[in-house]
Amino acid sequence: MSGRLISYLDSIKARDPAPRSRMEVLLYPGVWAFAWHRLAHRLYGWRLYFLARWVNHMSRFFTAIDIHPGAKIGSHLFIDHGFSVIGETAEIGDNVTIYQCVTLGGTNPADGIAGKRHPTIDDNVVIGSGAQILGPVTVGKGATIAANAVVTKDVPEGATMAGIPAKPILMNAEDKTEGFMPYGTPCSETFDPATQKLELMRCELEEMHKQIDALIAERDGDGAAHEQESDCA
Repeated sequence: MSGRLISYLDSIKARDPAPRSRMEVLLYPGVWAFAWHRLAHRLYGWRLYFLARWVNHMSRFFTAIDIHPGAKIGSHLFIDHGFSVIGETAEIGDNVTIYQCVTLGGTNPADGIAGKRHPTIDDNVVIGSGAQILGPVTVGKGATIAANAVVTKDVPEGATMAGIPAKPILMNAEDKTEGFMPYGTPCSETFDPATQKLELMRCELEEMHKQIDALIAERDGDGAAHEQESDCA
């Protein structure tokens, strides 16, 4: 194997505990979809649009992953499982992780004019299962898009987005510094993609409880200070 291929396979093993070897990673549909896209994108750049589309359709048939030949993709993309769609003017940076059933879609067909209709995904972004990122928005470096989130606005660097429409979620610093976050799940290691709505609601309730406790503590502190002032008077 070449050094670049080994580096790519190792980057996937670092993000997925399932494979026991590099050879096993070579069977992943996301790896094949990425390889086919490299060929399709080169043909697209040479204006061999029909051939590029043919390669794209063959890739979709075998991998269940649809990457338009015009999409610009950096190194070490990891698409875990299939049924994801990446649009023509999408741009993806390095070390991006995309889980199943993700759409990087456009919101304005503009009669076939190939303007910037699709998202730009910066380096080290994680996009959870079922997430939809729509329109010419930018997802900043190191951001996390939680499962089933719908993103229609720019996402700041390092933010964790969840919900419909997607909004930032507050996280403890110790949780954020853990590094890679599988499936874009912001709350716990026991997160189950099948129950993500309940998990997100639990997160919101926890944050509300923290805010209420902080308000109560602030009120009690102000009350104590007021009593001290009265005693001094």
